[in-house]
Amino acid sequence: LDQKMSSKSPFMGLAVLAGTAAAAIVLKKVLGSVFKGAGSIQGYRGQILHFLEDPHAAKDVDKTYEFIQDGILVVKDGKVVCCGEAAKVLKEYRGLSVTDHSQYIMCPGFVDCHIHFPQVDMIGAYGEQLLEWLQKYTFPTEEKFKDKAYASKVADVFLDEMLRSGTTSALVFATVHKASTDALFEAATRRNMLIIGGKVMMDRAPFAPPNLFQEAKECHADCKELIDKWHGKGRNLYAVTPRFAITATSEQLALCGELMKEYEGKGIYMHTHLNENKDEIDLAKELHDKDSYLDIYAHAGLLGPKSVFAHCVHMKDLDYNQMTSSKSVAAFCPTSNLFLGSGFFDIKTAWQKKLRFGLGTDVGAGTSFCHLQTLNEAYKVSQMQGVKLDALNAFYIATLGSAAALSLDHRIGNFKAGKEADFVCLDACSTPLMAHRTDKERCKDLLDKLFVLMTIGDDRAVAATYVAGKCAMSTERYKKRGAWF
Repeated sequence: LDQKMSSKSPFMGLAVLAGTAAAAIVLKKVLGSVFKGAGSIQGYRGQILHFLEDPHAAKDVDKTYEFIQDGILVVKDGKVVCCGEAAKVLKEYRGLSVTDHSQYIMCPGFVDCHIHFPQVDMIGAYGEQLLEWLQKYTFPTEEKFKDKAYASKVADVFLDEMLRSGTTSALVFATVHKASTDALFEAATRRNMLIIGGKVMMDRAPFAPPNLFQEAKECHADCKELIDKWHGKGRNLYAVTPRFAITATSEQLALCGELMKEYEGKGIYMHTHLNENKDEIDLAKELHDKDSYLDIYAHAGLLGPKSVFAHCVHMKDLDYNQMTSSKSVAAFCPTSNLFLGSGFFDIKTAWQKKLRFGLGTDVGAGTSFCHLQTLNEAYKVSQMQGVKLDALNAFYIATLGSAAALSLDHRIGNFKAGKEADFVCLDACSTPLMAHRTDKERCKDLLDKLFVLMTIGDDRAVAATYVAGKCAMSTERYKKRGAWF
């Protein structure tokens, strides 16, 4: 058998054994190897980059990531089988069907730790800081989402824009309307995206306007219904979502805490805002009669490993200590913080205090869906504070780091076997300027190329986005059809 299997024509050897039990066993083994590319197994060839651990915390940075210049990612049934050198993979998986992305850097899909889906309607709204901006632009926009048909239309635009920007997973604010949350999860289900979302909770007048106000107990009942309907269904996950302490009574926050306890075993999330704006902080402390903004949430039992607090700009040592001891998470939203004039997230102290944090676009105060542009601003914010955010740390934060911040690193964030195969193909030559800058004469190594991508790159650099191993968006499809689904 060994001689026949090693001959130039293994099928001739099998023919000799035809009709015997041994032939059936060998045939299954050989054809299984030769045709591993058949059916649901698919290979994707490109310049593979993914992270194995946090480079900032590592003694040997080179061991924290893997870069394969000519690699193949093998996917079966939406999950990673393996990734490795192309020559080795092709030898092991003879006959593998391979999609060629060799001109692109293939990395895990970007993960957005804080974003508002209705605010796609008012991104780029001029001239205000946080509290005035909410009253003038945000609340009037969100009132429209009581209409399910309208909410569904915008949800499609929102998720398509995320995919066009290379983002495959996100933690998302809906509005106070159940219809908006249903619309978000329905649209995410059609795309098979991993989305954590929740109905916004607002019950404190006059800060919650009449058309967005809902009594705490009624809202609590709606949330229970939505959790039971959507959490853990497909790739959907639910987040209890009090907007922020200013629009929430103590009763509502206490009910949020009850929801977190009731569904603790099912792994639901809590998602809100914290220490974004100085006027916001002062008003929140006054309304709830607390010494710190974070204490308001702590008193309601809302701190924990799946509690995500957007912004965390104006932080004191006590805030850092409470968050780290409870393993709570901050969302770093640089484009939003700059746009609203809120301040700078202190990444140096976050690292020193070992605060869990991930990257958020915070659309619509954030000005781009694309994590490349978000990293661009993160670099500048860090520079203003004397910190150099290098490309390795930046791309880690945008992928595995943000997945870990959302307690999803067991499912997404890198290309380890068994992970869900969400990935993006990045084109470092997507514009004439980028092609010029990343030419071999000017671009010295991988880190240089990644830094160029994160500073002058944008959504145009996203050549294709894959969700669970299937192409959800590509520039070619977009050009030809003007749509992705």
